[in-house]
Amino acid sequence: MRILVTGSGGMLARDLVPVLSEQGHDVIGLVKQELDITDAKAVVNSIEKVTPDMVINCAAYSAVDSAESEQGSAFLLNGFAVQNLCLACQRYNIALVHFSTDYVFDGKKQRPYSIYDQPNPINTYGRSKLLGEKYVIWLLTRFFLIRTSWLFGLYGRNFVKTMLECGRSNEPVYVVDDQRGCPTWTQHLAQAVADLIVTHRYGIYHITNSDCTTWYDFAKEIFRLAKVNVEIIRSSSQEMKRPALRPHNSVLDDYPLAQVLGRGMPTWQEALEQYLAEHQRSFRGIGRIALREGSSNFEGCAPDN
Repeated sequence: MRILVTGSGGMLARDLVPVLSEQGHDVIGLVKQELDITDAKAVVNSIEKVTPDMVINCAAYSAVDSAESEQGSAFLLNGFAVQNLCLACQRYNIALVHFSTDYVFDGKKQRPYSIYDQPNPINTYGRSKLLGEKYVIWLLTRFFLIRTSWLFGLYGRNFVKTMLECGRSNEPVYVVDDQRGCPTWTQHLAQAVADLIVTHRYGIYHITNSDCTTWYDFAKEIFRLAKVNVEIIRSSSQEMKRPALRPHNSVLDDYPLAQVLGRGMPTWQEALEQYLAEHQRSFRGIGRIALREGSSNFEGCAPDN
């Protein structure tokens, strides 16, 4: 299958493109400088040039707190740009894979959110991602709409790297303990997506690593596995005073992913251990890993970048 991947310089895409290539797909990855999906004409031109069988959209505005003051940018990239992709895919009869977020839910439900639950986002980022979802559902019949959560990966900003940077300072680390979700390694997500798209069983899917936790307990496990001795202090969302509200519960129910793939997802604990093992040399002593990348979407000790 010939696949066009937008936003190919991002954390998820940099894991996804190699996985797709290894499975025999002809993958064309375009970074923002090569394809700005907010430009409708550029989207059409790229699709006409590449002639893909499928488009996978990894381009997104993901700075949750910054979105509160940059609403136009968030809605442009997460909403209206997705409409550009949908209209082009509709025109040329191309399937679309689009990624959304657990933050389309308000967090009031006590149990995990299923694909049948009604979204009700409580921040600008979630609302902008919901707009993108609506365009996919309104305009297409051949699509995979994939919600995921709490991503960490080898190449981009994420909570794991931020926590290790905080640990290096030898200062207490404050982490929220009243938000629950499913940490997800981009490598495992990429493998699941690659397996899913060849089934042609289109629809909405929730894909995360299995099991759930709080940001506080996630941080504890990071420091334990990395053998970092640091004081971790529980904090509340109210005490952190972030610009954007977060859902207290954004755990995603994966049904029917396991039924379609014939397997479940590894636990987030397994994912974290494998992830850290791949960076063993860099993480030793919290050394030369690119901690300066920080995070735009974490719940811990440092300000957003």
